Amino acid sequence: MQDTPNDHMIVLSIDVGGSHIKCLTSAGGTPQRVESGPKMTAEAMCAAVKQMMDGQAFDAIAIGYPGPVTHNKPVAEPHNLASGWVGFDYQAALGKPVRLVNDALMQALGSYEGGRMLFLGLGTGLGAAMIVDGRAEPMELAHLPYKKGHSFEDYVSEASRKKRGNKHWRKAVFDIVERFEAALEPEYVVIGGGNVDHLKDLPARCRRGNNDNAFTGGFRLWQDNQVTGE
Repeated sequence: MQDTPNDHMIVLSIDVGGSHIKCLTSAGGTPQRVESGPKMTAEAMCAAVKQMMDGQAFDAIAIGYPGPVTHNKPVAEPHNLASGWVGFDYQAALGKPVRLVNDALMQALGSYEGGRMLFLGLGTGLGAAMIVDGRAEPMELAHLPYKKGHSFEDYVSEASRKKRGNKHWRKAVFDIVERFEAALEPEYVVIGGGNVDHLKDLPARCRRGNNDNAFTGGFRLWQDNQVTGE
C-alpha cells in the first residue's frame, strides 16, 4: 500500500469528535457524519466510516483524534468517548495507510496562514495546538489546573457553557485566551470548534476558525510531507 504523498492521491479526512464523527475526501463532495458520544469505540468508529464512505475511492486516511498522539498512535483514551482507542490498529481496520494526529492539530493545520499561530478548539472539550513557522506541535493544555481545583476545559467545555450560561462561558474564554497568549506569544490566535459560534465577539488578534478546516488539515498531512511534531 502506498504510504507517501503524491499529487494524485485522494485522502480521506476523519474528524473524531465527542459528539460526531465527520468524513470528507480530498476529491470533494458533501461531508458525511454520524453521532459519536460516550459509547463510541475505535472499532465502532471504523465501522461507521466504512459504511459512510461505501463506494467512495480514496488512497490514504488522516484521522484527527481527541487526545494526545505520539508517533502516529493515541497514547491516552479520549475523555468524551468510550475506551479501546489506545493500541487499536486503525490501518488494519480501515484497509488504507493512516496518519493520525490530535484533532486540534489537524484543524490547526487547515487554519494556518504562516508565522506563529495558536489554535484553540471550543467543542465538547478544549483542544489546543501551535504552529510556529510551519512546525506544528499539539498541546495538551485543556486539563491543566485553572481555578478552584478545576481545569481550563472545565470552564470552557460544552457542559460548562450549558451549566453556567453563555455570559460566564464567554468571560472564561476571553480570560483563558489572554493567559495562553501571554505564555505562548503567538502572532495570532484561531478559535475554532463548534462553540465558536456562541462568541458574539472575539478577543483581540483572534479570528474565527471553521470546522471544515479539519478536513483541509487532514489533506495537508498527506500533501505536505513535513512531520507535524508527532
